Amino acid sequence: MAQMTQAAQVPAPPVRELAVYDGSGVSGGLYTRVVGWADAAPHWLDRLVELWSLLGLGLFALLMLAAWWRARDGGPAVMARVLASAPVVLLAYAVNSGFKGLVEEVRPCAQLRVRDTLETCPGAGDWSFPSNHTVIAFAAAAALFLVDRRIGAVAAVAAALMGASRVWVGVHYPHDVLAGAAVGVLVAVPLVLAAGRAGPLVAHARTGPLRPLLGAGAAAVVAGAGRPVGVRRD
Repeated sequence: MAQMTQAAQVPAPPVRELAVYDGSGVSGGLYTRVVGWADAAPHWLDRLVELWSLLGLGLFALLMLAAWWRARDGGPAVMARVLASAPVVLLAYAVNSGFKGLVEEVRPCAQLRVRDTLETCPGAGDWSFPSNHTVIAFAAAAALFLVDRRIGAVAAVAAALMGASRVWVGVHYPHDVLAGAAVGVLVAVPLVLAAGRAGPLVAHARTGPLRPLLGAGAAAVVAGAGRPVGVRRD
């Protein structure tokens, strides 16, 4: 009986409370205003933004394919950067996921109890800061700009629209989007630039069975138009 009484007096281990962060004090006012605009906007506009927010990341994959196709006629360093772009975007996403777990910011739609958001408010534990969609979009845009400025410019506009859409549909604060853009760019730029150093490897691979995938390069294009580069006419 004494043993039972002693066991009953042993305190239970403390329950860990979630160290969640309330970001409404940073840009909650602007978030509320944007959600209000969305609520008052025409139905077709809301549906368009909602569709873009849901499926728009696919455009960046298509732009990467376009950049790869154009890089087949470019220098080996350009192709090396193209090949590194997708892995770099995935790494940026992983880095951002780490930030989310550290900050644990509650979604604005949950923190501010906004009921009528265009996108269903994510559940508890799906943190808000920074925005994953924005990180992916801006990492892809930064990588593409370092490969092909025309494609990169299109990607940059698309990335800005993606970030704005995440606030419009009600699942992110504006500062989540700004932080996501910063993370995407800061991760992508140095890594994609460094990937250009693998140009000699691409040049060597172009002489082997991977040539149909990597392309012939700029020299072969010029040669096809007239004569091989560096070869003098008699």
